[in-house]
Amino acid sequence: MNRVEPIRDIDLLKDISKYIHDKSDRNYIMFLLGVYSGLRISDILNLRVRDVKSKSEISIRERKTRKQKIFSINPYLKKEIAKYIDEYYLDMDEYLIKRQGKANKPISRQMAWNIMQEAAEHFGLYNIGTHTLRKTFGYHFYMQTHDIVTLQKIFNHSDPSITLIYIGIEQSKINEKMNKFKLF
Repeated sequence: MNRVEPIRDIDLLKDISKYIHDKSDRNYIMFLLGVYSGLRISDILNLRVRDVKSKSEISIRERKTRKQKIFSINPYLKKEIAKYIDEYYLDMDEYLIKRQGKANKPISRQMAWNIMQEAAEHFGLYNIGTHTLRKTFGYHFYMQTHDIVTLQKIFNHSDPSITLIYIGIEQSKINEKMNKFKLF
């Protein structure tokens, strides 16, 4: 299995977001959930309308870790989700990222991967997958806050060094920051 990377360039992230949105509102919501929440794709695909509609936070039990996770919904994400639910008249029991047709089933992880691959190919990117969404959230959260401890808790990592490696902070960036650090 190839190691995937975050999307580090904010302008490229916006371009990919627009590209996905122009193709599908559903896929756009999946993309936004990933880059604004840091959830794993298995947890995103498991969300139902009742989990997010008119709520200020999401409460889930993570599929991988079986741990309870509660977190605030970003205001922009909340607005986009509400618009999507209203536009498509989604019922409370429907999956948010559901398959086309009458069956109330979420898209598969493979389909989510295909969506990401199509966008990656369009932009000439490699090492992109569904986990890119989670890593992109982590990378930009860290770059904006420089709060590795909170990010470590969000990701349930055992050590900050694991989190730094996970989000793709290259050694050169670490060295650059260390060289600028000054106490006296």
